[in-house]
Amino acid sequence: MAILIEGISVVIRAEALLKKYRGGWNAFLAIVPNNTLCSDNELTRVGFMTPQDVGAFVNKLEQAGLEFLRSGNAVDLVVVDQLRGSTTPCNWIEFGHINMGANGNKVAACRLTGSQLMQIVTPDGWKYEGSLSASHGFVANEDVNKNLEFLRSENGVDLYLDKNTGKEVYVGRTSGN
Repeated sequence: MAILIEGISVVIRAEALLKKYRGGWNAFLAIVPNNTLCSDNELTRVGFMTPQDVGAFVNKLEQAGLEFLRSGNAVDLVVVDQLRGSTTPCNWIEFGHINMGANGNKVAACRLTGSQLMQIVTPDGWKYEGSLSASHGFVANEDVNKNLEFLRSENGVDLYLDKNTGKEVYVGRTSGN
């Protein structure tokens, strides 16, 4: 199978999660900070919109027994960008963009290397319309202050003004700024 990748996703080997994560699956579920969780029983994914939130989540995973990197290579988990794929070398996932449905909508996905299952798993209640796959925008970290003006935070969402388009941009947050 394959799992949906949107925004910046933390992808965890399901086997490592079950064997190494202190407290097991239920303890893991207790730290998932949003509704982006999906799993195909080979890989488990949680999505984020900012590198800071990804870093905070990866730190929690490491504190609970999972290993992120060894000699620069992904071990139990990997960070995967919706547009570019894995942010570090990882020999246990395959990443790509695939058609979802008959209308040709493309989504990013990854699967365990060598998996023969072709179905894509998405978070509960996920729909293409209104998703990051349908309407994603990307601003590199170094361009945030140049292109976006911070307006305010409300209920876990940061609101910015895009100086180029004049439109409001919403960024879901799971940790402090």
